Amino acid sequence: MTAIIDYGVGNLFSLLSSFAKIGEEAVVTADEKVLDEADRIVLPGVGAFGDAAEKLKNSGMAAALAKQKEKGKPILGICLGMQLLFDKSYEYGVYDGLGFIPGVVRPISDVVPDGYKIPHMGWNKLDYVGEKHPLFKYLGDEEYVYFVHSYYAADCDAYVTANAEYASPLTASVAKDNVMGCQFHPEKSGDVGLAILKAFCTMKEGAIC
Repeated sequence: MTAIIDYGVGNLFSLLSSFAKIGEEAVVTADEKVLDEADRIVLPGVGAFGDAAEKLKNSGMAAALAKQKEKGKPILGICLGMQLLFDKSYEYGVYDGLGFIPGVVRPISDVVPDGYKIPHMGWNKLDYVGEKHPLFKYLGDEEYVYFVHSYYAADCDAYVTANAEYASPLTASVAKDNVMGCQFHPEKSGDVGLAILKAFCTMKEGAIC
């Protein structure tokens, strides 16, 4: 069973529908006991980093998620959920993240030329970094996924598993041990996104990715 964390920030219905399509039992929860019982956990998120980080902490889900990380349970952050995995963000100030993956979140405007639209929105090809990560084991070499973001993960090269080109390489996905993140939206990426979620659902507690 996959637990989708509900802390007041995220497109939960689309995620539930995507898991249903691949035959995976998924529940939306803010209950630590359910996280204990789950085989894996998804941290969704849309909106501003500072607000989301505060809600995650105040809901008790930040501490609960840290506990599950230490147990080795597979965790997948999506979009803002991925950004929350890092040390801090520079979105309208400076805000602390969960610190699960070393790195920071910075404005895309810092690295793309003037004239490029922000947010970066639309379909981009995944450019894998190094050996293909298990999250992408069902994918080919020319796969496209859907992005909507104005900030990107930086200073995290050792953990990048794929980039997307938008005048400059932008971090598309990351992984450190049992913690993974996708800047793009698998639940909005058609069959490619479903294949990524299917791969995530094969991961077990204690596995190092």
